[in-house]
Amino acid sequence: MGDTADYAALAQSIRAWGSELGFQAVGIADADLSAAEPRLLEWLAQGWHGEMEYMARHGALRARPAELKAGTLRVISCRMDYAVDPSEGISADGNRAVIARYARGRDYHKVLRDRLQKLCERIAAEVGSFGHRVFSDSAPVMEVELAARAGLGWRGKHTLLLSRDAGSWFFLGEVYCDLPLPVDQEEKNHCGSCERCIDVCPTQAIRGPYQLDARRCISYLTIEHKSAIPEELRPLIGNRVYGCDDCQVVCPWNSFAQPTGEKDFEVRNGLDRATLVALFAWSETDFDERLRGSPIRRIGYERWLRNLAVGLGNAPSSPEVLAALRFRSDHPSPLVREHVEWALARHERLAA
Repeated sequence: MGDTADYAALAQSIRAWGSELGFQAVGIADADLSAAEPRLLEWLAQGWHGEMEYMARHGALRARPAELKAGTLRVISCRMDYAVDPSEGISADGNRAVIARYARGRDYHKVLRDRLQKLCERIAAEVGSFGHRVFSDSAPVMEVELAARAGLGWRGKHTLLLSRDAGSWFFLGEVYCDLPLPVDQEEKNHCGSCERCIDVCPTQAIRGPYQLDARRCISYLTIEHKSAIPEELRPLIGNRVYGCDDCQVVCPWNSFAQPTGEKDFEVRNGLDRATLVALFAWSETDFDERLRGSPIRRIGYERWLRNLAVGLGNAPSSPEVLAALRFRSDHPSPLVREHVEWALARHERLAA
């Protein structure tokens, strides 16, 4: 191929193939992220990435696609919706274990990667062998920046991508490629003066518009953070045991989101209604078997119990809650024991 019209037609075909493969939107962006690099480096310099050492280790690589995949000219950005019930609100039941919606079904990494690879196969069948690499939150990729440049939406004040017809209940995946495809027009920012996402954040991790301190973010603390959760933040976490959706739930744009049709993202193991006590009773074998194929499994059983202990420490006091905590009070893991002790002491203080 060499004609501009040919690449324009190919871009249209790529969008159609993406739709056939289950993507709700496909856009194309230029691979030049030099304008975004200073913001990335400033965020890292502030230390807001916390224990995510890989962020600092990769440094500017995230903003240089051609260094991650040589020859990259364009990035094909793809969106796949995942919310089973987009209208679900914030749970007021302190006994329930709140798990981020994206993690209640099958691991999205595998789902998106398979579909992206199939998209590349369709492209190769049309144009022959071409340089490419697929990503699904699996490498140093500025996925929100690229998706915004590809016209899939705009960066919200909570730093997630927002779309006028889907809100933010979706996954993003990318194809870095060496095809000189025409790029799409960027979407305007439609947040206006709204700051609901900033106001609702339980730990005030959103320090200001477009400024996220991951060290305070519940998603980071319950997933990426490997050591003890800072004691002053534990009461603020409430019953959120894997991730947090609060900033998305209150976003007005999510009123336009539609339920996903992907069976892989349907809720498994009753994770949309499970109680803290019930999940805390799981053995390590239960954890491994029931969460096989789930993104939750990657944090491991020890951190799973750590998170649940915090949730139980914040739950309404009851004989069931106290019995569950005492049952784990002599757990072999110092990390688990420390959080269980904190939870029990918290109930004792509140009862005094």
